Formats: sequence, C-alpha cells, structure tokens
Amino acid sequence: MFTNKLNSQAVITNKRVSKLPHALAIMSTSLMIGLSMASMSAQAAGLGELFANNGAAKSKFLPVDKAFQVISSTKATSKGTRLSINFDITPGHYVYKDQLTLSFPKGVSATPFTFSQSPVSIDDPTFGKVPVFTQKNMVATTTLTTNNGKGAKNAPIIIGWQGCAKAGLCYPPEKIKTTVDIAVTRK
Repeated sequence: MFTNKLNSQAVITNKRVSKLPHALAIMSTSLMIGLSMASMSAQAAGLGELFANNGAAKSKFLPVDKAFQVISSTKATSKGTRLSINFDITPGHYVYKDQLTLSFPKGVSATPFTFSQSPVSIDDPTFGKVPVFTQKNMVATTTLTTNNGKGAKNAPIIIGWQGCAKAGLCYPPEKIKTTVDIAVTRK
C-alpha cells in the first residue's frame, strides 16, 4: 500500500514537471522517495528510544511484560471456581481498576471482583480522576459459576486490563486468553 502511494505521487510529479527534461523528473521523484524513507527511519528510531531495541539503546520505558507480570490461577470451591489474577507491578507503574474485565461464554457468570489492596485515586491524563493500583502486588478475585449449576470443562475466559508508567506512557489494553474448569456448585 505504501509503495502504491509513492508510485501515484511519482506519476503526479512526472505530470507536473512534464515540460522539464526527463532526468530532472526522475531526480525529483527519487528525492521524494528518499525523504519518505528518511521520515520512516526517524519514526522507527523514535520508537526504538521508547523501548529497548536489541539492547543497542537504553529504553526509557519497560516492555509491558516487564512492567507488569500477570498470572491467573483457579481453585474449585463449593460455590464454583475461584479465579485469582495476580498482578506484580513494577515500581513507577499502575494498573487501572476499572479497566480490569472478564469475557466468558454465555451461560457462565462471575461475581464482582474483590481486591487484595485498596486502589488510590489519581488524576490521569487519559481518563481523569480514576482508581488505580500502584502497590507491588495486587490480586483480583472473582468466582465463576455456570447458570445451570453444572460444571464446565475448558471454558474460554479472556482477562482484559490496562496499565501505565507514571513517567508518561499508557500501554495499550492487554488481553490474556485462558481456559477454566468451572466446578459444580453445591448448596
């Protein structure tokens, strides 16, 4: 697609300078292509400064998997299956409380999350005043059940969350796909 844009620009340029000698038209087209490539190289270099680029440059920000280590675990209970999502948060980073979500198949329900830590309120440049977790470790817990009370094997669950670096970078929303065996509920 990028090549097509360059080619169409080259055609337009050639039409505009059709009265000039053919060599001058080719040189101006080459100059436009060269400037476009230089711009792309500058953008790539800028991204390389944000995140480590093969260790060649010291990164200002950690990759998302280094800033946040997220692990989920489950435990069968008489009320269903307890899903725990453990966040190890690197100092200088935070996780949005309200961006923690679960997606699951029809026929599965989840209780509201409970948290091992209390969130703090910050004035976030993206979302305004919001609750976030800044502690080194935070665990979000919910209980999953089936609507018919029967168990379910390998129910697909998607955990959504988002975090930021206090230094000024919000990572894109993350999704973790997993499967969960949902225990039979007993009364």
